[in-house]
Amino acid sequence: MEQTERPHSPGGWRTLTAKETVGSTIGPSSVTPPPFSVTAITSDHRTAIDRYKRAIQKQIVDAVGGSKLKMPNPETQRNEIRSLIIKQIAQDPPPAPVAEHERIAREILDDILGLGPLEPLFADPSISDILVNGPQEVYVERRGVLELTDVQFRDDDHVIQVIRRIVERINRRVDDSSPMVDARLPDGSRVNAIIPPLSLRGPAISIRRFGNKARTLEDLIRLHMLTPEIANYLRAAVKSRLNVVISGGTGSGKTTLLNALSHSIPDTERIVTIEDSAELKLQQRHVLPLEARPANIEGKGAVTVRDLVRNALRMRPDRIVIGECRGSEAFDMLQAMNTGHNGSLTTLHANTPRDVLTRLETMVLMAGYDLPVRVVRQQIASAVNVIVQTNRLIGGLRRVTSVTEITGMEQDVICMQELFNYQQQGMSPTGTVTGFFQSTGVRTHYSEQMNTAGCRLGQDLFAERILHRDY
Repeated sequence: MEQTERPHSPGGWRTLTAKETVGSTIGPSSVTPPPFSVTAITSDHRTAIDRYKRAIQKQIVDAVGGSKLKMPNPETQRNEIRSLIIKQIAQDPPPAPVAEHERIAREILDDILGLGPLEPLFADPSISDILVNGPQEVYVERRGVLELTDVQFRDDDHVIQVIRRIVERINRRVDDSSPMVDARLPDGSRVNAIIPPLSLRGPAISIRRFGNKARTLEDLIRLHMLTPEIANYLRAAVKSRLNVVISGGTGSGKTTLLNALSHSIPDTERIVTIEDSAELKLQQRHVLPLEARPANIEGKGAVTVRDLVRNALRMRPDRIVIGECRGSEAFDMLQAMNTGHNGSLTTLHANTPRDVLTRLETMVLMAGYDLPVRVVRQQIASAVNVIVQTNRLIGGLRRVTSVTEITGMEQDVICMQELFNYQQQGMSPTGTVTGFFQSTGVRTHYSEQMNTAGCRLGQDLFAERILHRDY
């Protein structure tokens, strides 16, 4: 039997070697299994196998009594449970040929410890999103294109079982009193789940995968998300402690870019990260991550991002990194940026750099303070230095479409200047956008601050020209 490879996934399964596979453990090797195709399984046969798997799963869970389901070592836990499954299948074979026993055992193991039918999807590194629209419909996104898979759950309860396994890891819950939840997987993937009655087609799961390895600016250059010139400028902006806001739509690469920019923060600084659901993967030694907490079943005990921002100011941070600014915490974030915590980074949802300013104004007013609009704009103009706009284009391409500096205020208008942008031109034969990155010819407003920090950028970096062209 060939070696069966199974890459690491959120459930933590390791590679099953030929000696460890269920097929080599169960039944005599001389028996030639009859032809059997998973795609040719009849509805009755599938129902019988599902019933068998549920029975074995219940027997295993009852046998261990929860002790092995909460073991601190995932590999030991996996091996213990797998051994019990193999033993049980050997005693009570499933209604399927021996060649299928390994697959059935793996599916039972996935249901007990992992993400059930979703586990095989995590073995495919090309999948960036997994979308469950009820038990019978699972989509994935590969290279910007949505595809319907043949993955299915048994029923609504099966989907909810997987949701609960995800959220219990971070001490959250999903039930009738709390039908929506944000969570994360051990590999950093972001999860959103919503259940009936709010979801009319059954329980829905949306998983945004980030991968186990945090991307660097060099990785993003290879993916043509930005150019070396833009990357050099952004490195200098972070090192010289400019306050940077990364904006864009859902799935445009904001968090990925924020992670990449954070690599430019010196390792000697104390960084406090604040997130609603932890996703950032900073590589520095002195990082203190904080995560918000929802209210309990009694509606009490909630700790908001705004609460954490206020608390972070008392923690002697050199920099504050907010994963996403979406509400009244914007007021406290601007106060932090204006009171000595330079070099802060955050993301928010906006379509253009000018829209970022409008969004910040709105979020500041959500804090409940009756401030004149001019005062709010003065706070924004003095706090935010650089806005990096990201976009997800047709065909799934992600690009940094604008790098803009805020230079101050004239009367009641915040002044901005664009240094770099991406211009779309058309569509390629493969259905992706074509265009080019360009430097606008405008020099940075913060050259003195960058020079003081030892980040000397040559004047030719800002010369008006095309930096890179997509074909």
